[in-house]
Amino acid sequence: MTKPIRRIGFGFFLGNFLLAAFFARTGRSAEPVPFYQDELIFPLRADHNHAAGIVECPNGDLLVSWYRGSGERTADDVAVYGARRRQGQQQWSDAFVMADTPGFPDCNTAMFIDATGRLWLFWPTIIANTWESCITNYRISKSYIDDGSPHWDWQGILLLKPKDFEQSILNALDERLKAAGKPAPDDARTAARAERFRKLAGDKLMSRLGWQPRCKPTVLPSGRILLPLYSDTYSAGLMAISDDAGATWFASRPLVGFGSIQPTVLRRNDGTLVAYMRENGPLHHIRVSESKDDGMTWGPVGVIDLPNPGAGIDGVRLDDGRWLLVYNDTTHERNSLAVSISDDEGRTWKWTRHLEKRDTGSFHYPAVIQNRNHQLDVVYSYYVDKGQTIKHARFDPAWVLQGDKN
Repeated sequence: MTKPIRRIGFGFFLGNFLLAAFFARTGRSAEPVPFYQDELIFPLRADHNHAAGIVECPNGDLLVSWYRGSGERTADDVAVYGARRRQGQQQWSDAFVMADTPGFPDCNTAMFIDATGRLWLFWPTIIANTWESCITNYRISKSYIDDGSPHWDWQGILLLKPKDFEQSILNALDERLKAAGKPAPDDARTAARAERFRKLAGDKLMSRLGWQPRCKPTVLPSGRILLPLYSDTYSAGLMAISDDAGATWFASRPLVGFGSIQPTVLRRNDGTLVAYMRENGPLHHIRVSESKDDGMTWGPVGVIDLPNPGAGIDGVRLDDGRWLLVYNDTTHERNSLAVSISDDEGRTWKWTRHLEKRDTGSFHYPAVIQNRNHQLDVVYSYYVDKGQTIKHARFDPAWVLQGDKN
């Protein structure tokens, strides 16, 4: 009985040794074993918890932000909270306040760590309990590794004059009316809405207020920082741009799709930027636009095949060049949250797997990063009958490539 066992064991180890030698010689690596884990960042609560951001700290810790309160823009007790998960641990810290403007709602959060290692937090303060009245703030920290809230070294606000705004809105409106067909451009309701947008297009105050963040910044090879913003006033997107490491900011031309908001930006090898956007209009599919000049101007806003029910999305370029999107793959509800991978820079999305797929509940507003171990960290709003929380999932691309398991 012992000899066969010894022969099998020797062959097993010899086979693994030869396999490892082959991969080392060819420069190839064995396909990783698919990995997935998830946990709630804090227990379910009755109050509102929403719009998370996430970064991986230089020491490997995860830091998450979101807003919490008795509502959204109409609730003056809303503040920005955070939590930390230490490297190698499964438990998250207790929540701590990261930003609070007393008497005003503080809402959507986005974070990133810049080339010098500084942590940036972006969020809007709502001035008059309407999205249209918000002003976006930022805070910078060099010291954010210790327990509790980061020590903030600087706080400022983003004041932007959108480039060629009025003409961009009017041009896009004319194209939309030409393409509408039914209802006809002279339909009374369509005409009234068109006239409203024409007046708004020339309103300097409204075009400079109401821009708020949702997705993390994209940093280009040149060092240019693109912070995606959006406006519910115009149902449009915008890039806040910095060419001096965040010391000053200026605005791009708007991404006008009359329903396309909350861009996430990915960069192709040829330098083309692709912005994927939530759809708040009648098309029920993810919107898309491209830039050939590092985010200053953007082409027409179209659609891709992936559905969208009017819910936030986020994306990341993986370190092997593939692209990944996290989004609600429905046309009306947020009870299904999918991850898709593209191996041709967003032209097709060949692999999909679900983080959530249920009959009830709402799982939405994802934020995604790739960590130092080449795994994906996703956080998202998690709403079920018993309450709300923010959920964290960690997985590798191999897990997505497997597809859903029955």
